[in-house]
Amino acid sequence: MTVEYQTRRGDIRAVNNVSFTLEEGEMLGLVGESGSGKSTLGLSIIRLVPHPGVIVSGHLRIDGTDILNLSEKEMRGIRGKKVAFIFQDPMTSLSPVKKIGAHFVELIRTHEPNISEKEALKRAKTTLNDVGILPERINDYPHQFSGGMRQRIMIALAIALSPDLIIADEPTTALDVIVQAKILDLLKSLRDTYGMALILITHDLSIVLERCDKILVMYGGSFVEYADNKELHGNPIHPYTRGLLRSIPNIELAEQKLEAIQGSPPDLLSPPEGCHFWPRCSFAKKQCRMERPTIVEFGPGHLVRCFKEAERF
Repeated sequence: MTVEYQTRRGDIRAVNNVSFTLEEGEMLGLVGESGSGKSTLGLSIIRLVPHPGVIVSGHLRIDGTDILNLSEKEMRGIRGKKVAFIFQDPMTSLSPVKKIGAHFVELIRTHEPNISEKEALKRAKTTLNDVGILPERINDYPHQFSGGMRQRIMIALAIALSPDLIIADEPTTALDVIVQAKILDLLKSLRDTYGMALILITHDLSIVLERCDKILVMYGGSFVEYADNKELHGNPIHPYTRGLLRSIPNIELAEQKLEAIQGSPPDLLSPPEGCHFWPRCSFAKKQCRMERPTIVEFGPGHLVRCFKEAERF
């Protein structure tokens, strides 16, 4: 998948030839700094990349169907029913003038028009109860809920039609750590209960190491490393991945020295030649400055984009 924002100043390649596979019931962590292309990749999966974003090439197969070949009318049948998206900020996703029940009725009856409003509300109450919200609060407005409860409502809307895949884009943004843990526990519990696949988009590698089955590390619009959880944690190859791991505090280490990654993410309007990470990489050589690394399979299911893929750092 390759996605560009075609602006007056030039084309910004926000997602550059990124590929991955997700099986039923698996949880994938999509991690990287702000501007690495995580959210754009997530939105491209449901074909909602904001203007002037364009999916310029690639395939996006769900159960064997390439949804890039579907019409917009056919895509409306996919969104919510087959693939659901949980956005970062519930207050910009929930209409402030609609009661919570009205959001559910609109969603359910759009996909299942033969269902009555009464039946849709009944299903909504059951779904709200599944995420820990009292069913009688279905007549409240979004502003009457706390931030954590609004996020639970977004999760309830996402699972209302039992989709095969949920994409959660920074679902714990602006929440305190206790509420964050509860939201992540809830997502895992729902994944286990409903058997749906889940993509968790975050900048926090510690969260995906704790929660996800597979991890895709992105930098500058490209993926730099992809592996299952244990393999990535125990045997990180790319220097960016290793830098992220070294920046995670460990309460079990009394004298741990945290190491920050020096420098800033690349400007994708005029990215550096060769490997996008070389200006911040202490292992960069002339080849890194001149050539873009290809994807190499370091081990079974462990992919890395780096010229030093066969060495230990």
